[in-house]
Amino acid sequence: MLAPRKPTRKIRVGDVEVGGGAPISVQSMTTTKTHDVGATLQQIAELTAAGCDIVRVACPTDKDAEALPIIAKQSRIPVIADIHFNPKYVFAAIEAGCGAVRVNPGNIRKFDDKVADICKAATDHGTSLRIGVNAGSLDPRLLKKYGKATPEALVESAVWEASLFEECGFHDFKISVKHHDVVTMVQAYQLLSERGDWPLHLGVTEAGPAFQGTIKSCAAFGILLAQGIGDTIRVSLSAPPVEEVKVGTKLLEFMGLRERKLEIVSCPSCGRAQVDVWSLAESVEAGLKDVSAPLRVAVMGCVVNGPGEAREADLGCASGNGKGQIFVRGKVVKTVPEDQVVETLLDYAQDMAEQMRAEFGEKALAGTSPSVVASA
Repeated sequence: MLAPRKPTRKIRVGDVEVGGGAPISVQSMTTTKTHDVGATLQQIAELTAAGCDIVRVACPTDKDAEALPIIAKQSRIPVIADIHFNPKYVFAAIEAGCGAVRVNPGNIRKFDDKVADICKAATDHGTSLRIGVNAGSLDPRLLKKYGKATPEALVESAVWEASLFEECGFHDFKISVKHHDVVTMVQAYQLLSERGDWPLHLGVTEAGPAFQGTIKSCAAFGILLAQGIGDTIRVSLSAPPVEEVKVGTKLLEFMGLRERKLEIVSCPSCGRAQVDVWSLAESVEAGLKDVSAPLRVAVMGCVVNGPGEAREADLGCASGNGKGQIFVRGKVVKTVPEDQVVETLLDYAQDMAEQMRAEFGEKALAGTSPSVVASA
């Protein structure tokens, strides 16, 4: 059972609420050059379609800063400007109408001296901030004190910077304390959560390629979210950003923190399987990728668990001996040859989706998609 969400301060990133009991949001970051406005907006559109709630864009040059007003205006989801090294881009992003600005105190020149001015500009424009502390760019003073980027060092940096903003009467910010090591990252967020009510942005920084990064992120996020810690997440992968969003949304769905969409239950490999379940499940998943109804589909390959799992799903099949039984809401409705299982399942799925759309309406199904469950 998950612990209750830790009470945190509520802020807004554009029109998305973060903290204070608001739904946990999923973020990603564009990989385009921000000054290539067309490419950046195209990628933002793809991320939006994948379920991204908030998008971050890099702003390392004057050309990128000049593109921010157009991008912030035309994006369908709030845009966060990612600022490092040069404080002038913080003000440019605020003026551009970005939903928030991510600032890295560890590498912005004379950052502490700019806090009061940043607070005034952000307050005047209704812009929130993220104080982003990273192990790789920790303040040299703290590295000298702790010897390396320990959980305590990350938290001390975050708390110190938070105090500077709060002394100016500014509270519309969230905090992240990212590290590439799962244990260090988890400990840092646990410590930070005990120190205040700031909304927290979870992230394992530089998590790695898709396979490794997915495991590291899900391990770290699973621990923290189960403890009620975390208000918004970003899965950092060396992969197309849409993949980050897919992992993040599915993680929240499977933890019961976001309405479930497509869920496929299917068998893993085992000596009992009498069909090629891997290929069967992949074909069903591909065929259902555009279905927008919250269906659960079971794709089973043996007589041990197959019939039971298929009966529990909205739609399912139990295959073996060259044929497959098709189940709809617990009842066998048809038995077909093995080579017709996928086609038959997809036909039933489309019919069921249309029935749900007619019953509940398109608006009721917006933002959902089918769920196919794979089991052994």
